[in-house]
Amino acid sequence: MRAWYAATRDMILAGAIAIAGVAPGIAAPAVSAADPSMVVSSLNGNLLAVMQNAQKLGYKGRYAALEPVVRQVFDVSYMTRIAVGSGWSTLSSEQQAQLTDAFRKFITATYARRFDGYSGEKFVTDGAKPVGDSTLVATRLIKSDGEPVVLNYLTRQDESESGHWQVVDIYLTGTISEMATRRSEFASVFRRSGYDGLLQVLQQKVAQIETDSHLS
Repeated sequence: MRAWYAATRDMILAGAIAIAGVAPGIAAPAVSAADPSMVVSSLNGNLLAVMQNAQKLGYKGRYAALEPVVRQVFDVSYMTRIAVGSGWSTLSSEQQAQLTDAFRKFITATYARRFDGYSGEKFVTDGAKPVGDSTLVATRLIKSDGEPVVLNYLTRQDESESGHWQVVDIYLTGTISEMATRRSEFASVFRRSGYDGLLQVLQQKVAQIETDSHLS
């Protein structure tokens, strides 16, 4: 299994997806969003089901199963705004929505590509602590050989009346911020090539992931 074993930026995104009893054509269940620890614990627990069914599902099946869960688990609109940077305010509502959708597809494609097998991994949740208005949930992925991979999830409440908690950043080895990396990459593309350029880059990344998944 390739997931979690290389400290690449794409791998960092593959942090928390929840589906129970995954099979093609079966809708993903709701993820408890009552508090940050419950969110992350349920995500990591159910992620094992995706890994265990990875070969049976194939890339397209994993993508179809994960797409609705990505919508629920991540505050992708917030993440996209952070990744684009100050240029976000110059975009129309339609452009913001299109970039958010493209970023969501990129996250989903990354999950579908990376979580392609299972060899006895397990997740452990080590607790949570407040970080300003957010909450950081500390977890470890224990590989089959016993080696731990530290994955800390930054969560925040969305702006709805229900105030659901969602993941907005992932810290590999406890310190490497995914969103800081994405902002450095995507904001640079936006400054250089604008909205059209960034949208094209995201679409190309998704297309490349799909191509690579069929070659492996």
